[in-house]
Amino acid sequence: MNDTYTPPQDPLDVLHLDHHLLVVNKPSGLLSVPGKGEHLADCLIARVQAAFPDALLIHRLDRDTSGVMVFALTPHAQRHIGLQFEKRQTKKTYVARVFGRITEKTGTVDLPLIVDWPNRPLQHVNFETGKEAITDWRVVKYEENATRVRLFPKTGRSHQLRVHMREIGHPILGDPFYATGAALNAPRLMLHAEELRLRHPEGGAGQRFRAPAPF
Repeated sequence: MNDTYTPPQDPLDVLHLDHHLLVVNKPSGLLSVPGKGEHLADCLIARVQAAFPDALLIHRLDRDTSGVMVFALTPHAQRHIGLQFEKRQTKKTYVARVFGRITEKTGTVDLPLIVDWPNRPLQHVNFETGKEAITDWRVVKYEENATRVRLFPKTGRSHQLRVHMREIGHPILGDPFYATGAALNAPRLMLHAEELRLRHPEGGAGQRFRAPAPF
């Protein structure tokens, strides 16, 4: 993987703002949190806190994944929504373009994952020590040598969608970690967090935040 880090300089794309929550559309190529070393200091949380100093991290997206990310503006909101993630009460929808043609229209991948220590941050399937990881998927449409799918993770393991798609023989296009050969021929990782549903920390009303896929 190319080690030079040149994140996009797009202005902050705010999808929702109230006294408790800030929801933004993260661009592909930008870290969610700082990496190790000064050259990896530029990240979404730093940019968000420059504009909203009270913003608190709740969850992350991979550097190359774009889409909906929610931040808390109070410690109460951070705890409240953090628990929803922990208890799997949030509903996440991703859009991906994967290599090849998936013959079935829908399916579920249920393969336990754990970090591949010698090759970290890569993850791999391990039935002895892996943690439960479940992804539902549905075909949206067929393209030339690719399939557009919606992915519905039931768990939130690191790289879950990327490994699960690779394991069923259809790696996500442009994935620098898990795709090889022709599947690498894409301008970016073709994975986007399209929608997030959660309960508002003040009053508990259902909220739905959405950002259409840019590909």
